[in-house]
Amino acid sequence: MARFKCIGAIYCAPFYLLHDRRGRRRSHDWNFYGAHPVGSKVNLCVEFMIRTIEWTDAGVVMLDQKRLPAEEIYHTYDDYEGVAEAIRSMIIRGAPAIGVAAAMGLALGVKNAADKSPSIEELDREFETMCSVMAATRPTAVNLFWAIDRMKAVYARVRPHGIEAIRNALIDEAAAAYREDIEANRAMGRAGQALIPDGARVLTHCNAGALATAGYGTALGVIRAAVEAGKKISVFADETRPWLQGARLTAWELAHDGIPVTVITDNMAGHFMKKGEIDCVIVGADRIAANGDVANKIGTYSVAVLAKENGIPFYVAAPVSTLDLSIPDGSHIPIEERNPDEVRMIQGVAITPQGIPAANPAFDVTPARYVGAIITERGVVHALYEESLRTITQMEKL
Repeated sequence: MARFKCIGAIYCAPFYLLHDRRGRRRSHDWNFYGAHPVGSKVNLCVEFMIRTIEWTDAGVVMLDQKRLPAEEIYHTYDDYEGVAEAIRSMIIRGAPAIGVAAAMGLALGVKNAADKSPSIEELDREFETMCSVMAATRPTAVNLFWAIDRMKAVYARVRPHGIEAIRNALIDEAAAAYREDIEANRAMGRAGQALIPDGARVLTHCNAGALATAGYGTALGVIRAAVEAGKKISVFADETRPWLQGARLTAWELAHDGIPVTVITDNMAGHFMKKGEIDCVIVGADRIAANGDVANKIGTYSVAVLAKENGIPFYVAAPVSTLDLSIPDGSHIPIEERNPDEVRMIQGVAITPQGIPAANPAFDVTPARYVGAIITERGVVHALYEESLRTITQMEKL
């Protein structure tokens, strides 16, 4: 899988990162990831970490999440259109990961355009097209638009210095977005793990782990941090129809980490809550409105209502980049409607009679009154979200 292996204090990287498509060894700027080239000595051995997305000389490499857990397949995208399609088709998914992918896609697009020696005016037009294509991929995940706006700001700032400066600045900015996401997830984990008691049985919905981010994860990052703090944690993973991200991805991640996980169907959550077998719920988010309403994978709202009914705390873990303070509440969050065949079929096999209509909203909105706390990289906020979320965006990172 796409991770840096560590043997003693010597790092080894996966074959596709060390070689080009013809098997020839290639050089890399490992500083993009804060990693080290093969043979370099370091003081500490980092843990195995799932690599969802990588920048390489050949292009942007992504782990195909549609093929997990049966196959671990990587795709290399050498143009921004390919990156956009990977976002649209859910080869890469999860709001933070989408944001990083968009940043890398735009950097790649400008890099390719700059290689053709255009005029600055031609590059301006091409960059606008790139941003429009990227923005049309997944409308609910606010991190996508955060990344596009971030890259636009860098482009405008360095434009007076010429095309080469734009090219280098956007590549650097994509690298920064990647590193910052991992740092934010670790800080989020440290802040949130205090909410998870030792011995807790935690329910999570969809996948808010390393696969949904640049690394470590949001909701699963909190769980990982609790385990690293010495707590004994076990997890119930909702299967999460129709894409089964919980059954396929969350279970795969936790199994790799050795964290006990039990997969349940989405309609079993209430049963286990009523039996007293779930102590808390923690999920990720795709967009959080100014009042604390949370858009997340379809089915999250149902879980939140069940948790409230059974007196179980319901927590949301998300980076500050997922906050959208420009909208007052969840009614303003656009909900992506996906192809009905995703409901009517599982891995290409029809499960409904031919011609039956199906609805397929990808997300729902959980009202803030069901949310016990929102965990960010800058701390944990409880209730009075309109005030506390605005305050936390103005704080320094932990």
